[in-house]
Order: sequence, then C-alpha cells, then structure tokens
Amino acid sequence: MRAILRAVQQYDDFSPDNDPYEEHDFGAFHYADHQVFWKFDYYDLDLTMHSPGASDPTVTARVLTVMLAEEY
Repeated sequence: MRAILRAVQQYDDFSPDNDPYEEHDFGAFHYADHQVFWKFDYYDLDLTMHSPGASDPTVTARVLTVMLAEEY
C-alpha cells in the first residue's frame, strides 16, 4: 500500500493525451501485475455534491481515490 501511495505522490506522466485540460487529477500506472488508477474529486465541504469552486480551498474538500483498474 505504501509503495502505491508513493507512486501516486510521484506521478508525473501527464500529457495532452491523458490530461487534456492540464488538471493533473487522474493517473494510471502499473504496480507489480496490476494496473492502478487514481483520481481526485472535488466536493463541497459537506461532501454531498461537487464543489462550487474546485480551486477554492475554503469551499472544497478534495478526495483521493486509488483503486485497481479491475475494480472499475
């Protein structure tokens, strides 16, 4: 688990093909025999709906999801 989280922290394989809006909020990589996906979502502070201003930390809670691609 630590190695996967470290890979998410160090992820920098962004390109126009996989990050066309340059948001750096999704990534995919291989770890051992598994493909791993990670994604940031931006919620309001109550975690009930999307944030009204994703770049504003006073109204946004960022949630990181890390999962095996086979779980998608």
